[in-house]
Amino acid sequence: MTDPTLGRRRLLKMFGVGATASTAALLQGDPVLAATLGHDEKTGVYDGSYRAPTGLARTTDAKRTALGWIDANQDAVTKLSDDVWQHAELSLREWKSSLATAELLRANGFSIQWGSAGFPTAFVATYGNGGPVLGFNAEYDALPGLSQKKGAGTHDPLVYNHDAYGPTYGAGHGDAHNALGAGGTAAAIAVAQAIRAHNLKATVKLFGSAGEEQLVGKAYAVKAGVYDGLDAFLDWHPFNITVPFWNTTSALISATFTFLGASGHGGTPLGNKSGLDGALLMATMSEYLREKNVAPSGRFHYAVINGGGAPNVTPDMCSIWFFVREGSPARAQVLYDKIVECAKAAAQASQTRLVHKFHSATWNLLASKAGAELLNDNMRQIGAPRFTDADHTLAKAIQKSLGRPEIGMPTDLTPLAPPASAYTGGLSTDTADISWQAPTAVLLAAAYPPGLPNHNWGVTSTAGTNIGHQAALSAARYLAAAAVDLIQQPERLAAMKDEFKARKEGTTWASMIPDGTQPPLYEPPADFLKETGQSWPPKGVTWPVPPVLATEQLGTTGPNMPPVT
Repeated sequence: MTDPTLGRRRLLKMFGVGATASTAALLQGDPVLAATLGHDEKTGVYDGSYRAPTGLARTTDAKRTALGWIDANQDAVTKLSDDVWQHAELSLREWKSSLATAELLRANGFSIQWGSAGFPTAFVATYGNGGPVLGFNAEYDALPGLSQKKGAGTHDPLVYNHDAYGPTYGAGHGDAHNALGAGGTAAAIAVAQAIRAHNLKATVKLFGSAGEEQLVGKAYAVKAGVYDGLDAFLDWHPFNITVPFWNTTSALISATFTFLGASGHGGTPLGNKSGLDGALLMATMSEYLREKNVAPSGRFHYAVINGGGAPNVTPDMCSIWFFVREGSPARAQVLYDKIVECAKAAAQASQTRLVHKFHSATWNLLASKAGAELLNDNMRQIGAPRFTDADHTLAKAIQKSLGRPEIGMPTDLTPLAPPASAYTGGLSTDTADISWQAPTAVLLAAAYPPGLPNHNWGVTSTAGTNIGHQAALSAARYLAAAAVDLIQQPERLAAMKDEFKARKEGTTWASMIPDGTQPPLYEPPADFLKETGQSWPPKGVTWPVPPVLATEQLGTTGPNMPPVT
C-alpha cells in the first residue's frame, strides 16, 4: 500500500461508512478499530516502507537447550498429537485429550490445576517462580462431521454412521487442534527446561483450553481472571502456510434460538405448531438482512440442531444455532440485535414460543506487531517445516480431490507483512480476549495443503500424519525460541508491552458475556472427575439444567363449520 489515502478510503468502504466521513471519526466512534487498524495507520505501517526487522533473535545456550529438548523429544510430542487426533473429542467433552496433554506436562515438572472457570477439561499448568510470566496455549477439541482416515487423499471417513434416512460422519480434527495442543505444550516444556538448566528467572504457564471451536473456554476464563498476571502470551494455529502475523480477527457472538410448538401427525397437520417452521422462518428472515444490513466485514451463519425425526411427526421443538461475526464487539452487537429481531418475528409468525439462549462471545484479536517481528526473526533462523516426498504426494492428492492446484506443501516461510489496511471479515478465536489482557504474539504453521480451507476433511487427513507432526514441532521451536528471547532480552518484552499500552489507549476491555451467564457444559464421566480431583457441579453452576419443554396448546382453525346441506 503506497498511498495512505487509499487505505483510508478502503477502510471506510469496508465498514460501510459514507465517503464524507473521516477515518478519525470512524475510529473515534469505535475505539476497538482504533487499537487495531487505526494504530497501524497512525504509526505509518501502510506508507510502503515496512520491512521486517532483523537482529532481534539471539542464539544463546538457553535457547539451544529449549530447541534441543524439542529435537530430543519429538516422539513424545508427536505421540500426544496422534493420541488427541485418535480421540477426536468434541468441544467441552475432551476428557481423554485433556488428560493426555496434562500428563505430558506433569511428567516434565509442571503443576496442574484443573477446572479453570468451571470447565472440567480446562486446566492451568505452571512451572517456575517469579520473573516474567509467559503463557502458552493448548486446544484439543475436534469438529463434528469431519472424520477422515489419516493419510487418505480422497474423502474416506474413519467413522461412518449408517442410517437409511440420514447417514452421518463422526468427529475429526478438521482444524488440527491435535497439532496445536501438542505444539503449544512442547514449547512450554522446552522453555521450562531452559529455565531449569540455566537458572533463569521466569514462570511458564500452559493453559489447557476447553471448547475453542465453540469460542467458549477462554472467553469465560478471561472473564473469571484465569489469565490475569501474564506478561506475554504466545500462540499459534495450524494453517496452510507458515507465517507470523499481527492481523485482527472477527468479534463473535454465539447463541441458539429454540422454537417450541405442539406436535401432531403430519398427515393431519391442522392445529399442529411446528418448531421447525420457526427455525426455517428465522433463517429465511435473516437472509434478507444480508443486502442492506451486513457490511463486508460482517458474517453470520447457522445450523439447525434438532429439526425433527420423521416427516409424519410435526416437531414441537427445533433449535437453530447462530454465529454472528463483525470487526469489533460493538459492530457484532448491532448485527446480533437484528438477528434476534428475526427470531422474535419468526416465533410470532409460526405461532411458537421462543427460548433464546446466549452461549458465548469474544472480542477481535489485538495481536502484537513487536511479537510478530520477534517470532519472524526466530523463524528465519530456524527455517520452514520440512516435508517429505510422501507429504507432498499426499498434499497433491488432496488438492486434486478438492479441485485445487496440485502444488504440494509449502517449502518456504511466508514473509511477514502488515495486515490489510481494511478489514473484510473472517475467522474468530477466543484467544482474542486474552490478547486484550496481555501482549500476544501469534503465528501460523503449515499443517495442511495450500488451497484448502480449515474445517475440511483434508485437514483431518494431514493432521494425523507427518505433515501435522512437522507443523507442531516447527511451531514449538518458533514459540520456545521467542519466549527465551523475551526472558533473556527484557527490552524485547518491554517493546511488546509499550506497543500494547499504546494500542489500548482509550479502550477499556469488558467481557461480552453478561454477568450470571451459565456456560454450556457437559457432565464429566466419574473416572475423569476422580482422576482430576474435581467435583460436580462446579461452584455457581445449576445442575441439572432446567429442561426446555414444549407446553404449547394445539392451534385451531376456528369454530366448526355447519354441515353443508
